[in-house]
Amino acid sequence: MFALFILLALSFFFVVIVGLFLYWATSSGQFDDVQKHSTSILEDDDTQNLDVSQSLDE
Repeated sequence: MFALFILLALSFFFVVIVGLFLYWATSSGQFDDVQKHSTSILEDDDTQNLDVSQSLDE
């Protein structure tokens, strides 16, 4: 019976921590613009990287 109380307390603590984490994530703007980072790789400027790789080949 004592183990049941320990497990209930731990699970309640875990639920509270997860809830606080999700509240923080939504209130700090983590989910405001989810499309920006997925398209930023497509808009990357590779000309700077070409200059570095050409100088390394010489």
